[in-house]
Amino acid sequence: GGGSLGRGFGWLWASYAVSTFGTRLAFDAFPLIAVLALNAGPAQVSALAAAGLAVGAVVAVPLGPWVEFRRKRPVMIATDLVRCAVLLTVPVAFAFGRLGFAQLLVVSVIVATADITFRAAAGSCLKSLVRRENLLAANGRFEATSWTATMLGPPVGGAAVGLFGPVATVAVDAASYLLSALGIRAIGRGEPLPEHAGPARTSRPRSGDLLEGWRYVLTSPALRPLFFNTLLVNGLIMATAPLMAVLMLGDLGFAPWQYGLAFAVPCVGGLIGSRLAGPLVARFGEHRVLVTSGALRVCWPVGLAFVGPGVQGLVLVMAVELALITSVGVYNPVFATRRLELTPPDRVARTLTAWTISGKLTTASLTALWGLLAALTGLRTAVALAGVLLLATPLLLPRRSVGSGPEGSRGSDPAAASTSGADPAKGQGTGLPSPPAA
Repeated sequence: GGGSLGRGFGWLWASYAVSTFGTRLAFDAFPLIAVLALNAGPAQVSALAAAGLAVGAVVAVPLGPWVEFRRKRPVMIATDLVRCAVLLTVPVAFAFGRLGFAQLLVVSVIVATADITFRAAAGSCLKSLVRRENLLAANGRFEATSWTATMLGPPVGGAAVGLFGPVATVAVDAASYLLSALGIRAIGRGEPLPEHAGPARTSRPRSGDLLEGWRYVLTSPALRPLFFNTLLVNGLIMATAPLMAVLMLGDLGFAPWQYGLAFAVPCVGGLIGSRLAGPLVARFGEHRVLVTSGALRVCWPVGLAFVGPGVQGLVLVMAVELALITSVGVYNPVFATRRLELTPPDRVARTLTAWTISGKLTTASLTALWGLLAALTGLRTAVALAGVLLLATPLLLPRRSVGSGPEGSRGSDPAAASTSGADPAKGQGTGLPSPPAA
């Protein structure tokens, strides 16, 4: 259960844990199916990753305001059931020999849209479940759960793919969403309709509502620097992930299991960082921990440009990733807590939706750009350039502590890891809660 955070939080946390493990277990399942079952080439596989993110993000734009004026738990249950149903079409079509590339594309877009909608509703839902003083503790638990799933999921999923084929993990992921929906239903206790939702608001969102999330973030002196910092840091870290795969698996000749190990083992740092976040804030204050961990997390990636073959190369990658992920593990829960404190309750869904959409589009764009850059300059140069640019991003972190938002809102973001720090251990962003990466 949720320990001192209450029974409702316990069910929400359990739901988050089971769907996150399902997602991590099926990590990279679609590229694998495309390559192994449909003989897709690299261009198609890249298109599958980018299109799911980009189209899903655009489709989700009107859903933020729509979610804002509705009860959150029914929305969360509905998006879980939609993801379960649409993912199940993959093993069914495969069993009948009818699975095609177009279906994978449609499924990935629907799942990406549902992910964004779920995340917006979940951030709002938590305000009613967690008191403000417990916010950091709640975010720390989501962060630790995310890194545990990131560490254990892909190796177990890889073994399952070897034994049962690539479609098996998609079926497990679908089942995890069904269990998540049951967990959210178990929270119980009637949820009141949001106070700001009059009968006029529930019919259809006005065009102005669509942009309200962005307007709020960009006009807030406290949120704006965090917004741009997060977009750039996540985008630059994620953009080098496919390049590292080509460099390590191709040029340097590492076996897939070695490559997997190099990125799975350092996730221990995420567990350590998420446990340290609370004590560090208690001792040094939220602002200092936010800025220090925010600056520390970008010091390491430039080292990836120097990876060589053999054991030394693996040790270098693990050391860089361990330092990066430990810093991210501290930063994410503090960041997610600060963001919710600064956002009034009637704007949370729209703000989180705008933030997530911006993050997905930035990551998709930078990933495509860095692919072109690598083709022109070489893999190592492109990885090094991303690392050097990351070193400038702390200039975007807020200079001074700013008081909390209008209502000093209470709550937590179960998608903290997914909407905040990048998840360096997942090649592309899937539904991280693709975990706790925006």
